[in-house]
Amino acid sequence: MRMRLKLKTVFVLYFMVSLLGLIYALMQLGQRCDCRDHDMSRDVQISQLRGELQKLQEHIKTSELSKKNDVPKIFVITPTYARLVQKAELTRLSHTFLHVPQLHWIVVEDAPQPTPLVTDFLAASGLTYTHLHKLTPKDRKLQEGDPSWLKPRGAEQRNEGLRWLREMGAAAKGKEAAGLEEAVVYFADDDNTYSLQLFEEMRYTYRVSVWPVGLVGGMKFERPVVEDGKVVRFHTGWRPNRPFPIDMAGFAVSLRLVLTNPQARFDGDAQMGFLESSFLQNLVTMDDLEPKADLCTKVLVWHTRTEKPKMKREDALQKQGLGSDPDVEV
Repeated sequence: MRMRLKLKTVFVLYFMVSLLGLIYALMQLGQRCDCRDHDMSRDVQISQLRGELQKLQEHIKTSELSKKNDVPKIFVITPTYARLVQKAELTRLSHTFLHVPQLHWIVVEDAPQPTPLVTDFLAASGLTYTHLHKLTPKDRKLQEGDPSWLKPRGAEQRNEGLRWLREMGAAAKGKEAAGLEEAVVYFADDDNTYSLQLFEEMRYTYRVSVWPVGLVGGMKFERPVVEDGKVVRFHTGWRPNRPFPIDMAGFAVSLRLVLTNPQARFDGDAQMGFLESSFLQNLVTMDDLEPKADLCTKVLVWHTRTEKPKMKREDALQKQGLGSDPDVEV
């Protein structure tokens, strides 16, 4: 009897506690919950995870770049000249080059001496570079109002870059000289737009590699036409009978080929559209060309041009003595 009483008592107590718990839970339904602390801690956790992910991505990127230290070096020769958009152009170009491993930038100013703007810019660029200068003779310079195609531009500066490479190559010894055997030379104007993939395409060039160029020659693109893995002609709208009807941005050259052919240079007196041919015809024939970019079916460089800034308001303010501060570098 006692045992039964005890069991009954325990059962009743258990039932009562359970019932009270259920009633309390039902009372809490519909009540507003202050979840700010919970949400805040969740936001902090998400922020921390994002930070860790970013660190991991940077680590992976650094590791990948470090693995590419043994790839062939690319020497990029860029002619440049003083104008309002010069620093903007060089900034955009340098930010592309920062993502390309094993790149040495050779910047050649069209000036009698290095300018402070380009000197300071290159020093802060974070790139491996060589800063040169070579003034274009007055009779070869475009005059105000001349169309851009009237005279070849940048010939003297590109030749100066080639001169430096040949001097550097002649002085190289041992491991450095061996590394130059596989290096590549590319001529990159400061107003073009370049895909990062382009540099990986050109990196393994035996003689002269070629690819399409977009937005050039009044066409959507110009390109070498490839049949059975060989360049047979060029898709171009102007003078397709030129020895090499190709844009300056559309080819790269083995440094070894440049060093063993010291006569190869750009002819500053070349007629319109023949500047590239004046250089390439001293190095290869069309049969030697190496098609890249999926057999020249992909556009990885664009012949873009920055619009010349209109300074009418600036000129008006200058006349009033209210022009922009000349000490502020643009």
